[in-house]
Amino acid sequence: MIKKDRLIKTLQALIRIHSENPAGTEKEIAAWVGAYLAKLGIISRRYVFQKDRPNVIARIKGASRKSLLITPHLDTVPAGEGWRYDPFSGRISGGRIYGLGATDCKCNLAVALEAIRSLCEDKVTLGYDLVFAATADEESGSAYGLIPLIQKGLLRVDAAVVLDADDFEVIVAQKGLLHMKVAMRGKRAHGAYPWLGVNAIDQMAGFLSRLHSYRFAGVRKNQYLRMPTINVGTIRGGDKVNIVAGWCESELDIRFLPGMPARKIIADIRRMAGACSKHVSVEIEGIQKPYEIDRSHPLVSSYLEALGACGKRMRVHGSEGATVITFFQDRGIPAIATGFGCSGCAHMVDEYVTVDNIYTGGRILDNFLRTLTFTRS
Repeated sequence: MIKKDRLIKTLQALIRIHSENPAGTEKEIAAWVGAYLAKLGIISRRYVFQKDRPNVIARIKGASRKSLLITPHLDTVPAGEGWRYDPFSGRISGGRIYGLGATDCKCNLAVALEAIRSLCEDKVTLGYDLVFAATADEESGSAYGLIPLIQKGLLRVDAAVVLDADDFEVIVAQKGLLHMKVAMRGKRAHGAYPWLGVNAIDQMAGFLSRLHSYRFAGVRKNQYLRMPTINVGTIRGGDKVNIVAGWCESELDIRFLPGMPARKIIADIRRMAGACSKHVSVEIEGIQKPYEIDRSHPLVSSYLEALGACGKRMRVHGSEGATVITFFQDRGIPAIATGFGCSGCAHMVDEYVTVDNIYTGGRILDNFLRTLTFTRS
């Protein structure tokens, strides 16, 4: 059984542990989580890909060889300034628990631990192995957390639930992410004699004008996601006001839909940039594939049933931004994301989560874990 008072105390204890990223470490909070599991008789292991940045992994044996992963993250963004409540207090006021990471994502970590404790206390043997992974470095891209855990085969599971979302929403699709840097080289000259040079900023302006009218090919409307987008995030160029700019660089953030190949977009960008400058380079700075799982998939339908059983509306959504669910698809692991934070509270001053959210979240996760069944392969 999920116990509200105990769950609140767990979340408060987690909030009081500093795990800011960057400029911090997950070492202390990972030790706390490991000790919590040990008190339940659960052996956990730590995997470290960067000093003082451990990931905590535990496997609870079930009645079959199938396995489910539940994974929240350990780190938070930096606290910053301007807090009315101490960001490391876990103070309760007006039915809210305040503190850094209260919504993102220590509430989900606390709920996962409470659900595991509930199963242990009731001596429940699940019909599958339950794998718990509390990961590092999510706030900076997961390079020392979930990504190497998956790539190195340390999380071999049949399905995954990422606990890192708000207000019980169920994420079943997300856009792909493409970060590109376009660099153009012109010819420096004195600003008084611009005809003697080639202005790279002018070249970049021509490229960005073309980019503004670019139309994505092969777009299929997605019921959970908006249309694909391009954002010009940075532009830098030139050395001084009285010098014809000999260089200019721009970084692009491109979000594209499931079913759209990134190679086509990359080829189009290269072609448009090449039409505007004789000396151009296009660098891929980051790429994530889009992701989608069918709503009828047993992982999705089982979780939606758990929501309904606990009186919550079934909110199926897509994510415009990048989440870690996309990393599972190269291993053929179906995944969804969900969570119990409060919408609009992540990364904000006086971050909070409501007591009602975490208690209801605990009941939902507990119900889901107990009732999930895997189809026979």
